[in-house]
Amino acid sequence: MSAVARRLACVDTTLQDPLVGQLLDGRYRVDARIAVGGMATVYRALDTRLDRVLALKVMHPALAADASFVERFIREAKSVARLAHPNVVAVFDQGAQGAYVYLAMEYVAGCTLRDVLRDRGALQPRAALDILEPVLAALGAAHRAGFVHRDMKPENVLIGDDGRVKVADFGLVRAVGAVTNTTGTVLGTVSYLAPEQIEHGTADTRTDVYACGVVLYEMLTGTKPHTGDSPAQVIYQHLNEDVPAPSAVVPGLAVELDELVASATARDPEVRPFDAVALLAESRTARAGLTDAQLDAVPPQALAETHDGAEDRTSVIPRVLPVGQGTAHHTSRLEMPPALPPEPARPGPRRGLLAAIVAVLLVLGLGAGVWYINSGQFTRVPSLLGQTEKAARERLSDAGLELKNVERAYSDDVDRGKVIGSDPKSGARIRGNGAVKIIVSRGPEIVKVPDVAGTSPAEARRALKDAGLVAGMVTKEFSEEVGQGEVIRTDPTAGTERHPDSAIALVVSKGSPVDVPHVTGMSVDEATAALEEEGLKAKVLPDRVNSPEAAGEIARQSPGGGAQAAEGDTITLTVSKGPRMLDVPDVTGKDVDEATNLLKAAGFEVKVDRPFLSFSDTIASQSVDGGDQAPEGSTITIKTKGL
Repeated sequence: MSAVARRLACVDTTLQDPLVGQLLDGRYRVDARIAVGGMATVYRALDTRLDRVLALKVMHPALAADASFVERFIREAKSVARLAHPNVVAVFDQGAQGAYVYLAMEYVAGCTLRDVLRDRGALQPRAALDILEPVLAALGAAHRAGFVHRDMKPENVLIGDDGRVKVADFGLVRAVGAVTNTTGTVLGTVSYLAPEQIEHGTADTRTDVYACGVVLYEMLTGTKPHTGDSPAQVIYQHLNEDVPAPSAVVPGLAVELDELVASATARDPEVRPFDAVALLAESRTARAGLTDAQLDAVPPQALAETHDGAEDRTSVIPRVLPVGQGTAHHTSRLEMPPALPPEPARPGPRRGLLAAIVAVLLVLGLGAGVWYINSGQFTRVPSLLGQTEKAARERLSDAGLELKNVERAYSDDVDRGKVIGSDPKSGARIRGNGAVKIIVSRGPEIVKVPDVAGTSPAEARRALKDAGLVAGMVTKEFSEEVGQGEVIRTDPTAGTERHPDSAIALVVSKGSPVDVPHVTGMSVDEATAALEEEGLKAKVLPDRVNSPEAAGEIARQSPGGGAQAAEGDTITLTVSKGPRMLDVPDVTGKDVDEATNLLKAAGFEVKVDRPFLSFSDTIASQSVDGGDQAPEGSTITIKTKGL
């Protein structure tokens, strides 16, 4: 499992969540908390009626009292339910129980694009486009259906363990034709807000296009185009500065990528592609114009972003109003603090020192002047070959030089991560305030996938890293030969040649398969013992249900009998509280067909008893008198009149 997936799978247990372990709305068993957002908490849950894992998005109880938020929440369910698209997270159900208003949604095992960017930094252009295009396909379906997402950001892009990309959180969705102008506030995430959202409070398909352009820039560079110490500074930049070209941060990126970002993030919405479908067409055109080398270019290590995530949260912020239209409680205009006035030149020790140097040079003559110009203003680039990137940075700093940028290149001779060259070269003279570019080895241009079969996933990840590769998606399958928890194989297989930094999938053994025994109808002790004999664990749910099984016996199990599980897996058991007792209708005097239909509609099975040589269809008697009660599903015998 990748670092991203491990973090995603890690459940926050620092605080006791009152919903975990509960059965919501009599149907959804809440198993674990996955994520907490500004409006809702997302849980992994089991639909006990359909026996499937899903995600429950539960609105924070404090917001559930706000009718506008509840309306938006319910609107998400109705909107997404209309978007039957493979790249949109499906919504199955919507409901409420007390203070809990929830959506039941498709569960996507994997991570978010934010997790990937946080762990990996900038992505290769091919990977960035492979993520962008299904996102645009999903938004295109929404746009053509008449909806705008309004909160596109990496947190709302889910990447499944199987590689599928899905767009989530349509909580801010609005109909394209609906009124989206607001008088004083904008709902969204400041890093991805289009200028017209901030300035006029309006949102249409082109605001989603702008946000996607910002997300593409972030995937290509590993950083946001507009940053600041406060949301106000970010908003100011959205309004007054164009998104820079990604190649300004990552030299060497193709001009087609710069043009694609510029088109999507134009500050004038009239200049942008009309909707996500149009941007998708531009993306595919840009991809077609790139070579494999340009698509697979490995970006330099992205700059680490240190912030508290405030810019990534969906927030209600003041809308910027034109001068003269603001009110006492609205921000009339965002302005940066005035620049400090230039400090006047002052005579001082440095001027006196320079005068003294000039006087000395005049006394010593031209030779001394040449020495000052050719030597005193210059320094030599220290030896950097074979140093780690960190050590090279320190050596340059000690010499009073700046690191201009870091390039990476293949090398068969120099170990991965070590310096193989610099510009200017080691020993060359450079001005004291000059900058140096270093070239760091990526290792051999082609590496072989190591054989990690039989090792633990942790050992396999280390072996792949040592070979210059990256552990990718982890899947599990049963194996009679490989022990539980050990690697069965890699994909691609061992010995396959790949470029450095390629992702290698791991297939991990679940051990020998175990046939789950049928335990319905058994007592809890009998069922537990039967499961333990097969190496399985039993978990008994606290809530009991009506069923044809006698009270105290197992009503149902998950997984069901006959399914396969791994040794040590847990089987969930639900205990019966016996069948419901139902009123039996009086069917005497009625014909057989009518009596049968009435009894079946009431919840009973029917048996017809005809006396010998009886040709009558009229019911003379029934085994349980009308008005009495019988267990649901039990058989009622009806007897026709004899001769």
